[in-house]
Amino acid sequence: MNAVGIDVSKGKSMVAIMRPFGEIVSTPFEIKHTASDIRSLVELINSVEGESRIVMEHTGRYYEVLAHQLSEANLFVSAINPKLIKDFDNDSLRKVKSDKADAFKIA
Repeated sequence: MNAVGIDVSKGKSMVAIMRPFGEIVSTPFEIKHTASDIRSLVELINSVEGESRIVMEHTGRYYEVLAHQLSEANLFVSAINPKLIKDFDNDSLRKVKSDKADAFKIA
């Protein structure tokens, strides 16, 4: 099963796609919350072999349009509380905070 991690911001998101065992399908890339960018993301996710699950931050209302459109495309979408994501794997000695790192962490 593939994991699509999305770090949500206002008007844009950082996306990372991974296969099982951490194999990177797509290095983190940014999409805007526009119909064309979301359509392109759906096409990319559907082009990856195997089932994909999308996990994104439940960030205010910023995630709603993206989550709705991905769900409408018959993709599995789960919105997670950002605190849970922050606390997951938070025992690292190296503190790295970036949208790209967060997208991988979410995936």
